[in-house]
Amino acid sequence: MESVHLKYLAVNPVDLQWGTAVNSAGFQEIAPGMNYPPRNHPSRYVFTVGSGRVLEEYQLLYITEGKGRFSCETLGRNKSIQVESGMMFLLFPGEWHSYHPDKQTGWKEYWIGFNGHFMDNLIEKKFFSKDRPVFKVNIHEDIVALYNEAITAAVKQKSGFQQLLAGIVGRLLSLAYFYDRNSQFEESDTAKKISQAKVMIQDSFADISPEDIASRLCISYSSFRKTFKEYTGFSPARYISEVRMGKAKELLTNTSLSIKEVAYRVGYNNHDYFFTAFRHMTGRTPAEYRAMTQGTKV
Repeated sequence: MESVHLKYLAVNPVDLQWGTAVNSAGFQEIAPGMNYPPRNHPSRYVFTVGSGRVLEEYQLLYITEGKGRFSCETLGRNKSIQVESGMMFLLFPGEWHSYHPDKQTGWKEYWIGFNGHFMDNLIEKKFFSKDRPVFKVNIHEDIVALYNEAITAAVKQKSGFQQLLAGIVGRLLSLAYFYDRNSQFEESDTAKKISQAKVMIQDSFADISPEDIASRLCISYSSFRKTFKEYTGFSPARYISEVRMGKAKELLTNTSLSIKEVAYRVGYNNHDYFFTAFRHMTGRTPAEYRAMTQGTKV
């Protein structure tokens, strides 16, 4: 693929109201020994490796071949991180940064630059942060395809292209988060143990406890609880409750079992506790939920 540089994409107020507006997108291949940035680098984004630069937008870069170094203000101007094939890194508006490929390997880089309250909100909610700007995602065809789709849309600039690009940015960010998060767990046997725990819960949700699971996995309960929540977003106890309630919804919808029998089958020996828990998690009583899903009156 030939290098593609889009110096500027028009952004109007309506585009910003969508939540994300894209300012630039592109690809370039830096051959071994080649100067960086190359002479055809967009003047709006030009910088020298030594002095670095500050942008007024976010940029998400993806390295598909080669390796290099990346530095930013938050991590320290005198500290650089090695980035290599299969990594993405995020540049933040208003923050000094610098990066360059290794002279011996060069690299292939994709990038997309954007602004908007969608990304600002992700930063505020701590999904992304300046102290973790690099993501280990490996090489994925779907990521490359999204960058190429963004470049094509940006070149053609058909009506509504900014909204299409906004969707692509959202997808790229979600994949960066997803692949990086899972790569952290896959470097150990954590992912395997969590998968085993989830199978145990699905098989025995009515009469299993988090302590039982930790014991069967031969790990301490405190370690299991911490890891399970980091991986799934739920504590083990909450996950078991979610599975139980999912099964209860299924039984209430598809069977004529009494509510008391449904409670018993999903692991609640106390009917009143089931009633309270179900209403807390769904906003409806079991009878109201059954009536709604079966089209009957309470």
